[in-house]
Amino acid sequence: MTGTKTPQVSRVVAFIDIGTNSIRLFVVRLNPDCSYIVLSNQKEAVRLGEGEFETGFITGEAMDRAVMVAGKFVELAHSFRAEEFVAVATSATREAQNRYEFLSRLRKESHLDVQVISGREEARLIFMGVTTAMHLEDEQIMVIDIGGGSTEIAIGRNGACSYLSSMHLGTIRLTNRFFPEGVVEPVSESRYEAIRNYIRNEARVAIRQAGRHPTDIVVGSSGTIINLCDIAARLFHAGDPKRAVLSASDLKKTVPVICSLSLAERRKIPGINPERADIIIAGTAIIDTLMSELNIQALEVTQRGLQDGLLADYLSKMEGFPLLGHLSVREKSVLLTGRAFGINEYHARTVSTIALEMFDSGKTVGLHSLGSRERELLEYASFLHDIGSLISFNNHHAHSYYIIRNSDLLGFEPDEVLIMANIARYHRKKLPRKKEIEMPELDEHGKELVTILSTFLRLSESLDRRHAALIERVSFTRIIDKTAELEIVAREDCQFESWGVENEAKNFERAFGLKLDHIIVLSGSPPGTGAP
Repeated sequence: MTGTKTPQVSRVVAFIDIGTNSIRLFVVRLNPDCSYIVLSNQKEAVRLGEGEFETGFITGEAMDRAVMVAGKFVELAHSFRAEEFVAVATSATREAQNRYEFLSRLRKESHLDVQVISGREEARLIFMGVTTAMHLEDEQIMVIDIGGGSTEIAIGRNGACSYLSSMHLGTIRLTNRFFPEGVVEPVSESRYEAIRNYIRNEARVAIRQAGRHPTDIVVGSSGTIINLCDIAARLFHAGDPKRAVLSASDLKKTVPVICSLSLAERRKIPGINPERADIIIAGTAIIDTLMSELNIQALEVTQRGLQDGLLADYLSKMEGFPLLGHLSVREKSVLLTGRAFGINEYHARTVSTIALEMFDSGKTVGLHSLGSRERELLEYASFLHDIGSLISFNNHHAHSYYIIRNSDLLGFEPDEVLIMANIARYHRKKLPRKKEIEMPELDEHGKELVTILSTFLRLSESLDRRHAALIERVSFTRIIDKTAELEIVAREDCQFESWGVENEAKNFERAFGLKLDHIIVLSGSPPGTGAP
């Protein structure tokens, strides 16, 4: 796909990934400002590659299942008024000798034109889908994705890949090879080692070449890795829901557990997707071998993959979207989320600027000792604080909390999203006591951050109550006699805004243990001549 024109009006695009194990549908509405909203995200297991890798042909039954599911997904996309389809097929299709028959049936029966992509292109798109959601500085990242027919490794930094590889190693491929009758009984240690030896031999070139690229972060993508991470969390970390890391030590302890169970027992392991119970042994052997041979001690686990890469690739080719290229993943994610919900950007930026001036000057005079991470969270929460107004202005702070809490804000940790959501929630109405802040995931430090940062946001919102941007700058000038002095430089009379600051004095005292005193200085007036 070459350059894509930025839509003059909203347009719905459907992305379909026809994999060896599953078919995925990703439907988004693209807006003229390059923001987008996810309308549907579906997945259906079809086992397209079942029985193929020994014969070279997609079976009739597998083809029927895939054509039927693809047709249903096309119908679903049309129900969202999809105007454009971007569909790709991977390992099972590209290796099948009857792929042209399959593609023809998809075109005629499912009304879907599908592009068969190479293994290296698949690796590139997966890398793009994963890294566009990560907050990275200059780190080199390795992405490993285990599919039904192939395993991809991609390495790069700053969005550019320096190494791409696709190996003929997949969960369905290896299961068919080593367990032609199915993995019904427990798997012996010798059988498992035989699978690992085969993987080691097949991957030897990729392992050698990938090992020449030192990496700072390793990320695992795919249902197999997600399942293994969930199983390990349940077995060894009391089911920690926030744990998104699979360590080599946890994996080594998990292997004998799942190998010792029959298929029926594996389906009941806490954390596993029962539909993967018959192919989890092969997938485990792949990631176990790669982590061992590449000396990977731990990998971060992500839900993102090829379908996210298709969207990221599409957006990168839209006219206008490259203008966002200078923004970080976090900045871009916050901006596009705000635009998707139609926020007043002028007011949002005004409030955010005032909040940061208070944060910086407050730190200078000793009001707080927070750092750059907290400053960044205040900036983004301030920008999104009114996002709930799209639903209803009444109680829009509560709607803002819900939207931020449940938005797919890329590049943020879950606790950071939770803190930003609570800052936005308490930007108006009653400021809560720490024990009143909801969400048990917040520890005491997180609750303290919400109290302090939401206080800055409340003051900033008060200083732009009329959305007129009357304030040129604000700063805490000193702390004396248990009182913090705030100087406000305004373009014109802003008595209304001054009242708002006065109304926040009690909340300020509760947050900082200090009284708040402020003066208004009109632009051009000598310092110190403002009205208290």
